[in-house]
Amino acid sequence: MGTLSAVGYRRLGAVGSVAVAVGGIAAGRLPARDPWGIWVPHGSATTAAAAVLAYLGLTLLVVSWWRYGRLVARGTAGGVRETLGTLIWWAAPLVLAPPLHSADVYSYIAQGAMVVEGHDVYTSGPSVLGPDELGADAAASSGAHWTDTPAPYGPVFLVLAKWVVQATGGQIVPAVFGMRIVALAALALIVWATLRIACARGADETGALWLGALNPLLLIHVVGGMHNDGLMIALMLAGVVCALHGRWVLGSALVALAMMVKSPAAVALLFIGALVVRRTSGPLPWRIVKAFAVPGLVAGAVAVVTTLLSGTGFGWLRTQGVAGTIHTALSASSDIGLGIGKLTRLLFGWDPDPVKSLFQTLGLALAVAVIAYAVLATFRSVRPWRGAPPLHPAHALGVALLALVVLSPMVQPWYLLWGTAVISATAWDGRLGRIATVLSAALVYETHPTGSTPGYGFAIAAAVCVLGAVLMRMEHREPRTDDRPAIPPAIPSVRRPSLPANLPSMRTESTERTEKTPSTPR
Repeated sequence: MGTLSAVGYRRLGAVGSVAVAVGGIAAGRLPARDPWGIWVPHGSATTAAAAVLAYLGLTLLVVSWWRYGRLVARGTAGGVRETLGTLIWWAAPLVLAPPLHSADVYSYIAQGAMVVEGHDVYTSGPSVLGPDELGADAAASSGAHWTDTPAPYGPVFLVLAKWVVQATGGQIVPAVFGMRIVALAALALIVWATLRIACARGADETGALWLGALNPLLLIHVVGGMHNDGLMIALMLAGVVCALHGRWVLGSALVALAMMVKSPAAVALLFIGALVVRRTSGPLPWRIVKAFAVPGLVAGAVAVVTTLLSGTGFGWLRTQGVAGTIHTALSASSDIGLGIGKLTRLLFGWDPDPVKSLFQTLGLALAVAVIAYAVLATFRSVRPWRGAPPLHPAHALGVALLALVVLSPMVQPWYLLWGTAVISATAWDGRLGRIATVLSAALVYETHPTGSTPGYGFAIAAAVCVLGAVLMRMEHREPRTDDRPAIPPAIPSVRRPSLPANLPSMRTESTERTEKTPSTPR
């Protein structure tokens, strides 16, 4: 397979995607009841064979994506148009599949039905829906963790789910496809925003599209699983695009809409503020106030207005921590806290839950510190970037989101996409981009097509992670094989005197490399 062309990998990946979709018909997350008779359970032998087919297809998809990325790095995969064609080939089969690798879409539909039926989604779970109410089949199909759990999502997403339920009459199969339309719209917006950010940064648009949109982790969990993280990422990236073009207010409003889907998007407001400070003039105190007050006020206003218009109430303010009550093995802080809590129970008879909560809180505190550090790194060179130019705010946002994921009390495989989507547009082939590539290839195996997390899924993910790290190290050392001219070394230049706040300009590295004469002091 190492000798295939980009077209060859496109076709091979499409075969893998078809296998994932076909296997999902029997081994995917099927609804508890399907009046249409389309997604119904099969015998155990058929289900097991379908799961094997889905895993084989997933492997073909991952291998094709990996090798396609190496062609992109060598400049032999074609351009943006060819990569968009590959994206369509790989995503199309998943559109017709049942929910894959997660049951979350059923809880989305049930929560939308709760809004229609007048239930408070922020005090009750889908189990409150009666058998004769809209969304009853979706409630019965929801994952066990979410059956009695209030919604942690904002009113924007709940209104979208409500519209899907109203348009489909709450029927399970049409409602799933309605949510998939929302996911496909999010994917389209991610593609647009990724290309715009990469263009603004002078990065390789094809590479950004490869890591940010063609990523199998995104295809499986946004197109296949219909997680609302895709919509959050799409709106957040669109806000960053607007901010990069000087539209601070519109950018902040779009990020606020992303927050009203899932709250982690709020981190982007800090880096929009960093852009405002770096690109405006005037006294430093006034610039700082404007930079961080304006995005915050705009976001607050949008949050209030959308909440009032949605009619769901402000209960989302108190349910942001409910996800943290669900233990996931990918959360380092939860795992460490749980392990030490069990040890203290053995030694001293203590309750392990407060110990676990303590470590989760410490993890979040450390995440906040890293985010603050990333904001500082957009203004000056700080460790671990000492000696390098200050971070671009968009890239720093990706760093901050990755840190938030790593240190959160609840981590799901698709959470990696929060930061990867931004990193792909700023440094897809840099160190963080390569780490995100390896993790994306590995974490896609962590969940079964039904959405469960079997032990062998973690074993496969660990093996892929090790193999991917070795391959990435070997491939990164390979000499250039394409005919593109090498980038000449940067020409030393005299740095222009800083503004009164001693803040760096927004010039990209490519601009600095083309400077021929020293700048004239102001």
